[in-house]
Amino acid sequence: MEQGTQHRKQKVEKQIRRSRKRSSSSEMYSHAALFKKAEELLAKRIKEGDPLAYFLKGQLYFEEGWYADAFIQFEKIKDTDFQAMYQLGVMHYDGLGTKEDPEKGVEYMEKIINSTSPKARHLKYAAAYNLGRAYFEGYGVKHSAEEAERLWLIAADHGNPKASVKAQSTLGMLYSTTNPKDLKKAFFWHSEACGNGSLESQGVLGVMYLHGQGIHQNTKAALECLKEAAERGNVYAQGHLVEYYYKRKMYATAATSAKRVAENDNVDLLAKITDCLPVYIAKGVAMATFYYARCLQYGLGMQQDQAAAKIYYSRVSLGGPPNLFLEHKII
Repeated sequence: MEQGTQHRKQKVEKQIRRSRKRSSSSEMYSHAALFKKAEELLAKRIKEGDPLAYFLKGQLYFEEGWYADAFIQFEKIKDTDFQAMYQLGVMHYDGLGTKEDPEKGVEYMEKIINSTSPKARHLKYAAAYNLGRAYFEGYGVKHSAEEAERLWLIAADHGNPKASVKAQSTLGMLYSTTNPKDLKKAFFWHSEACGNGSLESQGVLGVMYLHGQGIHQNTKAALECLKEAAERGNVYAQGHLVEYYYKRKMYATAATSAKRVAENDNVDLLAKITDCLPVYIAKGVAMATFYYARCLQYGLGMQQDQAAAKIYYSRVSLGGPPNLFLEHKII
């Protein structure tokens, strides 16, 4: 967000905080009351002619999940506010508050990328990432992996921390799954994304270090990445740590960790919380579930329980064959 815009937003937020102090203690902790006060304050700012207030009101509705109301607000200012245009592009593409129209979503992202206005500059990286996603999925535009890669490289901007970290991580995924794979490029991009805060890439980087994929094998670096990623909530890293402990016969640690990870049953919710891909979360859960079943079956690090082992084995088979994650052919 541009500095001037950020300053105006801070002023609005400051006024909201002042309103909270004037409220009764019961209202202060009421989400509905705070929302109403924010809405009233933004309506006042709109009357006073604050151009940012229109967008903030739309964003307020968007974050509440009131997508139809947010859509109306953004529509009013899309020709003068690139942030509103960007949000509309997302909403058209994903069908939020309006009929799904991926072509319109692509059109808005292209307008932002091609704009020469300084007001669009801070949105170009995110727009390029989204447009790359559209080309890769072939949704709203003809599928082109080459164009997706080109756009993601623009969005990643050589690892610039102010660019799209999501694009940097996605490039790491792309180069590890293309045919032929380019694991050195994959390692480079995951390293850049990890350095810029990507939880997803930190977990993958740990696996690459652990198995010497795209880089010389380095157990110490692998464990540093995997443990920190696991502590931050990366389920893929947690699953690989379980396997690491099991293979080194650290059965008590493996069993305890595996039980905790195997209890995760809402992959989509975890994906939203951690901003990690559902497929990798599912792999982490599957790995932990499999090794927990092994510990139960043979009484490794815990009391033997054949009946419970069968239940956990059945969960793995429902999620896909064990060799999917044991072969380590897909990062």
